[in-house]
Amino acid sequence: MSLRVDITKRYPSFNLEVAFEAHDEVVGLLGASGCGKSLTMRCIAGIETPDEGRIEVNGKVFFDSAAKINLSPQQRKTALLFQNYMLFPNLTVEENIGAGIPRNAPAAERAQIIARELKRFDVEPFAKRYPAHLSGGQQQRVALARMLAADPCILMLDEPFSALDSHLKSILEQNLSSLFDAFTGTIVYVSHDIDEALRFCDSIAVMEYGHITEHTKPRALIDRPQTMAGMKLSGVKNTSEVEVVGTHQVYCPQWGITLTTKGEVPPETKAVGFRAVYLQRVDNPNEKDQGPKDLVQRAEEAKENIFHVRADRVTESRFEAAIMLSSLDRPEDAQPLVEAGDQEMRFLHQRLSWRISTLHEGRESIPAVGDEFYIHIPAEHIYLVSR
Repeated sequence: MSLRVDITKRYPSFNLEVAFEAHDEVVGLLGASGCGKSLTMRCIAGIETPDEGRIEVNGKVFFDSAAKINLSPQQRKTALLFQNYMLFPNLTVEENIGAGIPRNAPAAERAQIIARELKRFDVEPFAKRYPAHLSGGQQQRVALARMLAADPCILMLDEPFSALDSHLKSILEQNLSSLFDAFTGTIVYVSHDIDEALRFCDSIAVMEYGHITEHTKPRALIDRPQTMAGMKLSGVKNTSEVEVVGTHQVYCPQWGITLTTKGEVPPETKAVGFRAVYLQRVDNPNEKDQGPKDLVQRAEEAKENIFHVRADRVTESRFEAAIMLSSLDRPEDAQPLVEAGDQEMRFLHQRLSWRISTLHEGRESIPAVGDEFYIHIPAEHIYLVSR
């Protein structure tokens, strides 16, 4: 089982140019809204037509501009699950499930398939109901059952959990696992949520502005992102364009700090990133005898990447706190700091993001707005990317 895509579709203000391959696996298309994820999926399904290129599934050519091949959606026999599930409102649950089964299938075989999928997705009690009388979660299970009943050559899911609350989402993720276990072949999973992609995908293609910037294993995207888009989509809150100023140093103009890296800085380096959870509060390095010994020792061993900062915004959620920090070590010629409430995006752009787990650190570890202290950014947790 395989999928090969190499297509171009042009718009006045946007060009989709994607090329990737997938085999018997779940491949995730991960990117922000408007980057071309869903458009790519619709091109594979035949709902949209590329300007040029080729799409091949399991050795069958769906589209080839050079050979003038463009199969209809019905001929492609794909299964595409939209965010709103697209159930037929005038059909019962069992009729919806049977809608994708070929019309010439024997009645006994049709009934057997419908019964199997009703049971698999635990919707037998609702077989005679119409979609309007189902909850969102029940509708999704029916849509998943219909996908498998159609015996498609490829499965495609377009952000299937975007309309669900967190509790229902966690339950229905198990239904999706059942779907994946029952299907042999390529599954394309569109999402903007890195945690979803990590749970379900065997590989992830990062998309930005109509292009795939990197295609890698999920863990590699977390541990070694190769692009600015990859860093952001993998959850890196601190990213900055940089100027290379030494073999182990880069200057980050938006924060006004110079970072020392563990390895040598490639001359083509364009940006850095580091996760908010890796920042560490340390005592004033000039007052080595004060504070907990382990923190002082840690700062002493590091000898670098310790910055004097101020907490400019503090927000709490259930189990963590997010703190926006401004560097008080900014050089005199650095861009002046924008204050909160002035220009929000610029305010955020100029601050470091720090996240504290209140489960592990306790609420007493949360600084107040205006507090000044020192932060250490571990060199081993700094990512360097060239694009």
